[in-house]
Amino acid sequence: MLAWEALSDEQLLSLRFCDLDLCIAGTELELSIERLYEELEARGVRFRPHCWLAQEWFSPDGVPGIAVPFYLAHRRLASLERRFMREVEGGNRNWLMRILRHEAGHAIDSAYRLRRRRRWREVFGPASLPYPDAYRPRPGSRRFVQHLGAWYAQAHPTEDFAETFAVWLKPRSAWRREYRGWPAFAKLEYIDELMAEVAATAPPVLDRSSVEDIRDETRTLRSHYERKLARYRAPRRSGVDELLLKVFTTSPRRRDAPRAASVLREARNGLVGELAAAGTFSEYLVHQVLRVTIERCEALGLYLRGSRRELKPHLRWMIGRLAESYEERQLPRVAL
Repeated sequence: MLAWEALSDEQLLSLRFCDLDLCIAGTELELSIERLYEELEARGVRFRPHCWLAQEWFSPDGVPGIAVPFYLAHRRLASLERRFMREVEGGNRNWLMRILRHEAGHAIDSAYRLRRRRRWREVFGPASLPYPDAYRPRPGSRRFVQHLGAWYAQAHPTEDFAETFAVWLKPRSAWRREYRGWPAFAKLEYIDELMAEVAATAPPVLDRSSVEDIRDETRTLRSHYERKLARYRAPRRSGVDELLLKVFTTSPRRRDAPRAASVLREARNGLVGELAAAGTFSEYLVHQVLRVTIERCEALGLYLRGSRRELKPHLRWMIGRLAESYEERQLPRVAL
């Protein structure tokens, strides 16, 4: 047991990252990384990205490895992350493996210098394009795979590659059936051909650096969350907000009125199932609309207006309206 596990949240926030004495070995996170290696082996890929703990998810340009958020190495820290950010990115096994496959795509790109290939640039676009602070996704586009949330493949050519690689890598992936007829199918075929070419060879880039390793970070957890909350403070999205204010309220009549975001999280699986089963919208689209909706409820400080019984039909109407409008036009810009 680590000395800080029994501390209160306030005491824990005063600790520096380098004081946490965290490691991946012996954790559930290690098992997931081993699973990633098994998936690569099953695809005949010789390369294994090294992993280390940092403050956020990322794979540095030129370093073929994966930085994993510190909170995934300990349940106590995951609980702290949920308190401040309302969710733990990669906090369940399925979500964690999705992100690991995506980051493995970035790492293998660096390991084999794939973005330098002329064909890579023809398929995905030039990696040299400036990385945006935000992007405006097109939900109806079939030029990109759908893997992580917010149509992330549309953010940049390197994200397009990493997302497409992740779909290809997934065990028993049905990409040949699910993406047939989509322009994105050609990207998946290219990755299939590319991996057959390089998979059994040793990568030319063998840098094992650990960029922004938390063992070297003297910032406190309090400072980390203050900066993170400021960065993730969502911009106003008037169309979403107007619909939300028809269903929820900023001034609840009862002190014990539940938060709108909490109610939506509880109802999320049922709403996704109902709306997807109706066949009007894809499950992916409904998931993304709910993600944006929950984010705005948090930002606006909304609460349940009436009873939960009265809420369900209103939610179906609201999510349906938003999903319909998102299919017809571009989404608001998504911050990176």
